[in-house]
Amino acid sequence: MGKRQHQKDKMYITCAEYTHFYGGKKPDLPQANFRRLPFDHCSLSLQPFEYPVCTPDGVVFDLLNIVPWIKKYGTNPSSGEKLDAKSLIRLNFTKNSEGKYHCPVLFTVFTNNSHIVAIKATGNVYAYEAVEQLNIKTKNFKDLLTDEPFSRQDILTLQDPTNLDKFNVANFYHVKNNLRVLDPDEEKARQDPTYYLKNTNAETRETLRELYKDFKGDEILAATMRAPEKKKVDKLNAAHYSTGKVSASFTSTAMVPETTHEAAAIDDDVVRYRFVKKKGYVRLHTNKGDLNLELHCDMTPKTCENFIKLCKKNYYDGTIFHRSIRNFVIQGGDPTGTGTGGESYWGKPFRDEFRPNLSHTGRGILSMANSGPSSNTSQFFITFRSCAYLDKKHTIFGRVVGGFDTLTALENVESDPKTDRPKEDIRIESATVFVDPYEEADAQVAEEREKTRVEEEAPKVKAIAAPSGPRVYRQGVGRYISPESRECRLLHSHLLLPTQHRSGFLPQAPGVWGGVGGRPENGWGSKMKHSKGAPDVWRLPESSKLIHKLSPVTFLTRGWWRTRAQPFLVPETPPLSQAPGQGG
Repeated sequence: MGKRQHQKDKMYITCAEYTHFYGGKKPDLPQANFRRLPFDHCSLSLQPFEYPVCTPDGVVFDLLNIVPWIKKYGTNPSSGEKLDAKSLIRLNFTKNSEGKYHCPVLFTVFTNNSHIVAIKATGNVYAYEAVEQLNIKTKNFKDLLTDEPFSRQDILTLQDPTNLDKFNVANFYHVKNNLRVLDPDEEKARQDPTYYLKNTNAETRETLRELYKDFKGDEILAATMRAPEKKKVDKLNAAHYSTGKVSASFTSTAMVPETTHEAAAIDDDVVRYRFVKKKGYVRLHTNKGDLNLELHCDMTPKTCENFIKLCKKNYYDGTIFHRSIRNFVIQGGDPTGTGTGGESYWGKPFRDEFRPNLSHTGRGILSMANSGPSSNTSQFFITFRSCAYLDKKHTIFGRVVGGFDTLTALENVESDPKTDRPKEDIRIESATVFVDPYEEADAQVAEEREKTRVEEEAPKVKAIAAPSGPRVYRQGVGRYISPESRECRLLHSHLLLPTQHRSGFLPQAPGVWGGVGGRPENGWGSKMKHSKGAPDVWRLPESSKLIHKLSPVTFLTRGWWRTRAQPFLVPETPPLSQAPGQGG
């Protein structure tokens, strides 16, 4: 036996020591992505339940969430297996005075570490200790509250602290596959921003109500997200460069892909101004006399159009010249008469139009007043002397060509030295437009576009009007052959009918036409070439227009051999009684 036979200090490591102490296979560690679902939460919505139900496996759901899911998918959201709504078991949880779930027998509060079971027959929920001590050990399988009998298999485990696999959210089937069922009412409610506001005071609610009255953020956002409408491009407004959408969509993921280059559309005003070649003429009727103005519509079209349109609109009628400085300028065009008002014909300021050949040199230069670059509206001024330092600061768009006496009278009106406002009102009573080049330009643009449209539609109309097939001259066989064609004339003069006679002469039988060689004046029954195997003769009805060919016929015209395999259309033939060569 030897010594130390009962001691465990061996010279080698046993299997048990290797497994439990010195290495070997270790037990599986809990997963790092384990997400614990509390026992009082629905396994589908992951929110606290209000109407709890469970499956035969003990998985708890909220009735309001599981029923729509079963109607749509028919499966268990946690495992993906088939599930019927009839197999759901309604659970009766009991709450204490503090609103916490507890066992109605032991009055122990349920936690995430409690062993919780339910009775399938009644749906009552108890702590496992109460069922174990009062039902299982005593073998008294009656419900502890209702005294309703049940079997051992009716005990459903809702939560076992030693087995929490069914509470791992990461393993849920609907979480892995990102499956959801949206309630229509909830989806509609989520569109309201107040849905996400849980607690609001009276002041916040009042502020939100006032905000929603005039809120137009959705309309503005929709307008910015709406795709711009494509402008129609024609021969007049087509630019020499493209829209750039092909290259932009190639490098951007937010744009719809474009594969066709399209010419960019030039602004309509630019197209119209190309046709403005004349000067405009306007007369201002003031209480001191008339001023005749010549407008440089061909050089500053935008500014001149603004002035002419305002004059036609009677915008300047009744306005005053609110500023007058002797030996400098006189300014007007403000309906308010303060020098701070007025707007352009389009309702917004427009850009400056500086030209190198236009300068504030001389008396009576008509120019636009502004408050800075590209801030032109309706106000204008007329110079009393040269002011070259105003060049490239104010747009020159005309000059005075008549009424310099009136201009002198306007200059002689005294003004307040502090405000430069005339002490006597200088009023524009009305304005008369004599020449408006823009009306002619609009007419020319419309005419050019109409002309372009007609040119584009001409090929289409021609294609529609063109016949789809050859011309039809008559009904029946030979309807496509013109009576005036060369073939018909040749057939009339060189007609060969088939025969089997090799002598080269046709018989002269009563009621039968013989072959014709040469022209009619050469006589009937002349020598001719014929095809072998052809029938003897053709019998023709009186006044026949058509000869139906039963086999190829060879006839000679002007030294050429021709073979015809189609019916010959010939002019009106005389009756057989009048056919030459008959009877001899």
